[in-house]
Amino acid sequence: MSEFAVVIPARFASVRLPGKSLRDIVGKRMIQHVYERAIASSAIEVLIATDDRRIADAAKGFGATVCMTGDHHNSGSERIAEVCDTLGWPDDRVVVNLQGDEPTMPPELIDQCAALLDDPSADIGTLASPIARQEDMDNPNVVKAVADAAGNAVYFRRALLSPDDAAIALHHHGIYAYRCGVLRRLVAAESCAIELSERLEQLRALHLGMTIRIAVPVVRPGAGVDTEEDLAAAAIELSK
Repeated sequence: MSEFAVVIPARFASVRLPGKSLRDIVGKRMIQHVYERAIASSAIEVLIATDDRRIADAAKGFGATVCMTGDHHNSGSERIAEVCDTLGWPDDRVVVNLQGDEPTMPPELIDQCAALLDDPSADIGTLASPIARQEDMDNPNVVKAVADAAGNAVYFRRALLSPDDAAIALHHHGIYAYRCGVLRRLVAAESCAIELSERLEQLRALHLGMTIRIAVPVVRPGAGVDTEEDLAAAAIELSK
């Protein structure tokens, strides 16, 4: 597996759960749980990227390296692209976007995601599991992915799906691997109609003709945190 870095984008002004990066989960802030997952992976470098001094101070308090970014970014990808440019990372550097609301992501899945880019035909790597519950099919916070026979993404959506779609739909997890050059091209492009319709940035990559390689994770991660209910579920998982 090629060397890779992990960047954890974190912002305070989350629409659905404001300040969630700093919310307590079993005695630690959520961002610390995410960071500890990242440093337990094979990454050669782990950074937290934020525009918020409260998050930066908390991260430095538990020993994380922080890269301050602008406050104008619309996505974690844009924030990570700024980190790539600030640190002068070359276009072939592999970076994993581990979103700051994934406190239960197993470290081995970070490695698995990064390893997808060992295949030069893949522009972006990500992970998705079979849909586990009907309520996930009905939940717009659970992003559904569809892949072709080669494991490349065909589409992503939030919309409600019928039970018959469970055979082809996958539960997309909040982790991506890119080469810095691909990431720079992605964030330089304008948003497209399908991206705006679904509010899913990965659809911009498909619109640009990029290949998104999807793998089923070797272990199933817990859900990301978007709501108070998700926060409670993460606390149960992390208490085990």
